[in-house]
Amino acid sequence: MIKNLLTVSALAWLLFMVSCSKNANDISNDTSDEFSLDQRNSNGSKKVSTRSTPNILLIIADDMGKDAIKGYQEGSIKPKTPNIDAIRDNGLLFTNFWVNPTCSPTRGAIITGKYGYRTDVKEVGDVLKSSETVIQKYINTNTNNKYATAVVGKWHLSGSNNSFNPESFGIDYYSGLIRGSVTDYYNWQLTEDGATNTQTNYITEKFTDLAINWVNSQSKPWFLWLAYNAPHTPFHVPPSNMHSQGTLPQYTNGMNAIPYYMAAIEAMDFQIGRLLASLPADKRENTVIIFIGDNGTPPQVAQSPYSSSKVKNTLYQGGVNVPMFISGKGVSRRGTDTNLLNGTDLFATIAHTAGINVTDYHDSKSFKYLFSKPSTIRNFQYSELKDGTTESWSISNGTYKLIKDNTTGSEQMYNLANDPYETKNLLNSTLSAVEQNAKLQLETQLSIIRN
Repeated sequence: MIKNLLTVSALAWLLFMVSCSKNANDISNDTSDEFSLDQRNSNGSKKVSTRSTPNILLIIADDMGKDAIKGYQEGSIKPKTPNIDAIRDNGLLFTNFWVNPTCSPTRGAIITGKYGYRTDVKEVGDVLKSSETVIQKYINTNTNNKYATAVVGKWHLSGSNNSFNPESFGIDYYSGLIRGSVTDYYNWQLTEDGATNTQTNYITEKFTDLAINWVNSQSKPWFLWLAYNAPHTPFHVPPSNMHSQGTLPQYTNGMNAIPYYMAAIEAMDFQIGRLLASLPADKRENTVIIFIGDNGTPPQVAQSPYSSSKVKNTLYQGGVNVPMFISGKGVSRRGTDTNLLNGTDLFATIAHTAGINVTDYHDSKSFKYLFSKPSTIRNFQYSELKDGTTESWSISNGTYKLIKDNTTGSEQMYNLANDPYETKNLLNSTLSAVEQNAKLQLETQLSIIRN
């Protein structure tokens, strides 16, 4: 009897140990990614989780404000953009996304996570210093090179140096337009590996070809920064199959530029559709898509309620408050988000999406949380403008907005809740106690940001 009990006990113990061993292995396999999150890189940030590694596609439209795209109430003439519409409709539309009012500073802020006054990329044509850490290098430093990274299209962070190779910043692949604009959409200079050659392909289509070829050659997760120069001037007619604006004659000064501008946006949308259609279903489902404008609409094509003097190249809402749509992997929310956000915030957000546990980086705050639930990211947003003669700053708490010309000392203040298109400068009359307190808070925060 005792012998039998010992045998049963031994068998039970053996089964228990096997079960424990199996459970321990299961836990190890199931939580290996969580264990990796507890490991830290040399800079203190947590290592990437391998549980979910989405592809990341950042699409930048050049000179496209809220009045030039569906989804926003500004503007009455809208292009036909079914592919961009799908990005918006399947995810989030952001109403308070601020960038800089010109191209280079916005791109510099996104790629470094810093305001322009910290990097000296404050106006068009400024050169990004080689000492800066760009988002592509930051991601791979903190993920053990988990991602393939590329920038395709407009660079505009190296002045007019066509031979500059952005890969020197730690980007795996670059091909595109180094300078800020072209004189002809059908005759332009393509730079790749520091060498430049003349292209006669329609530039928006060529950038898309390069993007498709690069993505199709990747065997690991990728981050693609796709920067179109469309719909930036000149107003050249795209191939007829890419737009719905009808037969357009060659544009000359004095003509209505809006149909040409809309045609360029529609051609860009057509090419975005090509890129997305080229992705196999599983890769498409595992891709986060971010679509933005880099600054407001240019004066020639500005639409009401924006005036031509309060769009691109200004710190008014028409110059800095631009479209942003996000959808795809992990973006479970739908509809409109009203958070105050900055272009700098894309750095931390993209890094966070890549699996790095970073919520703040220099002037960047991750808003990845917004993909799945409402939250508050910022209490203030900031932008700046240097135009060769003056240097100005702007700050807002969502209700009140202050614009300060640091060169002349002049100031403007607006109540965006009552006056969203900045027609009444509150400083032209005596401020109420509430307005005075708001101005003091804005000035205090501006001092914190700038120091």
